[in-house]
Amino acid sequence: MNVFLQPALNDTNLDATQTNSQRQLVTAISANTTVVDRSAPLNLCLIIDRSGSMNGQPLKTVKIAAENIVDRLSPGDHLSIVAFDHQAKVLVPNQIVDNPNHIKQQIHRLSAGGGTSIDAAMKVGIEELAKGKRETISQMFLLTDGENEHGDNNRCLKLAELAASYNITLNSLGFGDHWNQDVLERIADAGGGSLSYIQQPEQAIDVFVRLFKRIQTVGLTNAYLLLSLMPKVRLAELKPIAQVAPDTIELPVQYEEDGRVAVRLGDLMKDVQRVVLANLYVAQLPEGRQTIASLQVRYDDPAANQAGLLSAIVPVEVNVQRQFQSASNPKVQPYLLALAKYRQTQMAEAKLLQGDRAGAATMLQTAAKTALQMGDTGAATVLQTSATRLQSGEDLSEADRKKTRIVSKTVLQE
Repeated sequence: MNVFLQPALNDTNLDATQTNSQRQLVTAISANTTVVDRSAPLNLCLIIDRSGSMNGQPLKTVKIAAENIVDRLSPGDHLSIVAFDHQAKVLVPNQIVDNPNHIKQQIHRLSAGGGTSIDAAMKVGIEELAKGKRETISQMFLLTDGENEHGDNNRCLKLAELAASYNITLNSLGFGDHWNQDVLERIADAGGGSLSYIQQPEQAIDVFVRLFKRIQTVGLTNAYLLLSLMPKVRLAELKPIAQVAPDTIELPVQYEEDGRVAVRLGDLMKDVQRVVLANLYVAQLPEGRQTIASLQVRYDDPAANQAGLLSAIVPVEVNVQRQFQSASNPKVQPYLLALAKYRQTQMAEAKLLQGDRAGAATMLQTAAKTALQMGDTGAATVLQTSATRLQSGEDLSEADRKKTRIVSKTVLQE
């Protein structure tokens, strides 16, 4: 198994008379498989909130969703389950799934009661996943319906970063309308996973299955995009790099000892591309074909038990013209719009926190128009509805706020 790596500039032509030009570099990355490649087993930990607020239908439905996942695991897959309230308890220790009925019996016995301590559950979950990491793809599903009232939110973020350093991916699932969207989003972003919203109990099974199908396509892990910039080329100083598909995330920039820019991607999937957008500034260059950057991916192949593999180096070239004629790439535009939608929604949330309802409504309307431009009608509807409610003097409900956050990051899936 190797890496598919394809860069594209928003405009491959540069004006030779300009002292400085801005270009957006979009890079699509995925795991590239052949028929002989084998997949590594999953090493999955389900972390289930069993606090008092989950009593009744919420916990009943989540247990059914968890049992459904047990049935979908393949021979050789590892599973662990952690249940938590104000404390965390290992319900099912990390093990190869050879007796699914016994595991489902443990899930079925879960009952609700107590408070909520997310970081305690994360710590135990990471410990369980560490037991089955060798030659597997390690994933965590963290489901909660409440605030981290008995825990420390900063510790949650540190644990998510620790998990990522151990090559463990954290996916957070917010259940109902009273979970902290800032905390769960930061956990998912730092942990290299995705943020999901289960608004109604009956949606739990579909959301679990959708997320499970996504992690089943992971082929390579611990991937880093390595970007080498030529002289006279630099990154934008503010928010230079973001992932724009399948979810939008501002990505932190690191530097290798050799000066290359390194951006952590985490898992690479076989049928879903990770798309990264870099904002570049290019100083004046001589006429002709010029290489402005080169790209490479460093990654691990868990099925082959190999780490630190390197893809082929791919150059990024421009055509510098004295008589400039634009060569815009229409395939790049949707990714620019995805990032614009995300940032416009963030600005709206900031204005709302400042008490500027009119400014927030205007930014949400702008984000709705951006969503329409990229063909994301679901997001456009959610964003425009929230804008209209603010304009009419209504407050946004918790559901409105959470849907707004979700559609800012990805394409809404009903």
